Order: sequence, then structure tokens, then C-alpha cells
Amino acid sequence: MSFSLIDPALEPIATKVLAGERLSASDGAVLYRSRDLIGIAQMADHVRRRLNGDRVYFMVNRHINPTNICENRCKFCAFSRSKGQKGAYEMTLDEIVTAARECVPEGAHEVHIVGGLHPEWPFEFYVEMVARLRDALPDHVIIQAFTAVEIEYYAQISGLTTLEVLRRLKEAGLDAMPGGGAEIFSERTRLAAWEKKTSADDWLRIHGEAHSLDIKTNCTMLYGHIETIEERVDHLVRLREQQDASGGFLAFIPLAFHPANTELADLPGTTGYDDLKTLAVARLMLDNIPHIKAFWIMVGLKVAQLATAFGVDDIDGTVVEERITHMAGATTPEALSKDDLVSLIFETGHTPVERDTLYRVVRVYDDAPSSGSSKTPAEDG
Repeated sequence: MSFSLIDPALEPIATKVLAGERLSASDGAVLYRSRDLIGIAQMADHVRRRLNGDRVYFMVNRHINPTNICENRCKFCAFSRSKGQKGAYEMTLDEIVTAARECVPEGAHEVHIVGGLHPEWPFEFYVEMVARLRDALPDHVIIQAFTAVEIEYYAQISGLTTLEVLRRLKEAGLDAMPGGGAEIFSERTRLAAWEKKTSADDWLRIHGEAHSLDIKTNCTMLYGHIETIEERVDHLVRLREQQDASGGFLAFIPLAFHPANTELADLPGTTGYDDLKTLAVARLMLDNIPHIKAFWIMVGLKVAQLATAFGVDDIDGTVVEERITHMAGATTPEALSKDDLVSLIFETGHTPVERDTLYRVVRVYDDAPSSGSSKTPAEDG
């Protein structure tokens, strides 16, 4: 087999890809700087098919953001508010449990919970939240909750270590963790845009601790702001090294930066070209992370579909209600139906596979939904 490459700088990389060899940081920089997007796509698709065949995964899930009141107030975040500020909100435990229960009749297999660092909620509030959700939900509904940033905050307010925090939450019913809060591991960017957030070393350590407790996690990278190509590649390499060490990352999700309504609003949003290249480079660099996800909320439905030819084997889920990215100007729908997702994947020529958080198969779809049209759900732009 060979690839149709235009950029000769990609030839040595293609040789490694065909041989199943690990790419170096310098290879990653070459990929990012190359204009041969189709050549990069061919290589990424080859790796995707080697790892996951013709399958493209999705899930029925529900996002819940319990509060946007946050101590950090990072410059890049349009979601957070201070206590008493217009637009600030906080959900009660009863409201959180009610929202979670609403997804059960829809066939959900995951409740996904992230929120602000509330200055008044004690750690026991979160323990009780998980315990009540576990009691209220069927066993097959996985509770995926709390970023490493939140875990570090709970340790600070409780006096416990992050490992002890994770152990307490697992005992209450926590099944998995999302990958948010990683942003870019560069200390330069952290000091410039999110100086109060978890450092790279601590983020990686917390995920390693979760893995040691058999709490599976995802990992992310926020791109398209003030980072450099070298900083993107370094981020990918550090995730790969952590996976070598602890082995608990299920999927990597590149998160496209949305500048609207943030202190970085003068920056342009990402382009479809950059979105697709970033996904493809991730598939090529992260040889030990099984799945690459195009989060349709952030990149849009059209790019998410195209991404299945650029190394992506997952387009996330039904979501139901997403606030964080939409408050930063996202124009995608806030939710999709299962039939929408199945149709979107069928259009790409792949096999839709419904999964749970741990990538256990719920259903393989051999035929497109019989009702409705094949049109992509409404999307601005």
C-alpha cells in the first residue's frame, strides 16, 4: 500500500505509518506545517481503519453543568460567572437528579457532568451528588463527571489529596472522568490565559491517579488561540507518554477554541482546515489512545462528518443540553436525536455504532433510520 502524497516532506512519515512505527515530535511539527491535507488524511484514515475498522461511534448521553459560578474566571472562558453576577446560576441536588433522570427514557448510557468551581459548595456536596445520581439511575447509565481542575479544587477545599478525593467519589459511584481542563500544557499559555487552572504536571498526575483506581478518562487539547505548533505537538507527546505510563485514556478530543464573549474575543475562530488537520495529526501521533473524537458541538456537524475521513472514529452523542461552548458563541444545535446521529454517520459511508462511555457496544446499525430524510440537521453558517 502507498499514499498519494504531494508534499515530499511527508514521505518518511508515511513509511513509519505503514510500518506501524511511532512518530516523533519533529514528525508532528512536519505534519502541522504541511499543506498536503489530503495526504495527511490518507495516513490518518489508514491508522483509524487499522484500529477501529469501518465503525464510527456515538452515544445517547446527557450533559449537565450544575453551576457556572466559578472561582477562577479564566480569560478564555465565556461560561463562568461570579456569585451574584447577571447570568450566574446554580442547580440544587434535586434539580441535578431530575435532569439526569430525564435522559433515561431516551436510552441514555451516560450522564456527563462538569461545572464551575463554586466558592460555597463543600466537597461533600459533590460526593452526595454522585451518590444520589447512582441511586437514581439504572446501572447501565455511567456517571462521567468532574475534570482534573475540579478534582484539584475539591482537594483544596477538603484538605484531602487528589487521590483520596478520587477514591471517595468512586466509592460514591463515579465511573469515569471527562478530559477537560487540559487546555494546552504549555506553561506560557497557562500564565497568559488560565493562570489559576491546574498545571500540566498536576493534570497528568490526577489522570494517572484516576487510572490507578480503574477510573477511565478522556483527554483533550484546546487549540486555536495563542498556542504555537510546537506547543500543540508537545501536548500530544505528553498525553502519549502518560498513556504509556497509566493506560486509562479512552479517547482524545481536540476542542476548537470559541473566542466570542471571552477576554480573547479579538482572536479568530478556528477554520475547517485547521480542525480537520488537528484531528488527523492527533490520530497519527496518539498511537496508544484507541479513539479520536470530533465533538460536533465544537467543530460543527459538517466538519464532524468530514472528520471521519481524517482519522476520527467517534462524533460524541446526543448531548441534550450544552451550555459551555454555546455561551462562547457556538451556533451548532444544543442536542441531536439518535436518528440524527445514525443518519449523519451513514452518509459518510461508515457503520454507526452506539456505545457507552467505556466503548462497550450497545447496538450496531446496519440500516439507516427509515423515517425522516437524510438531510443534515439545521446548522448555522
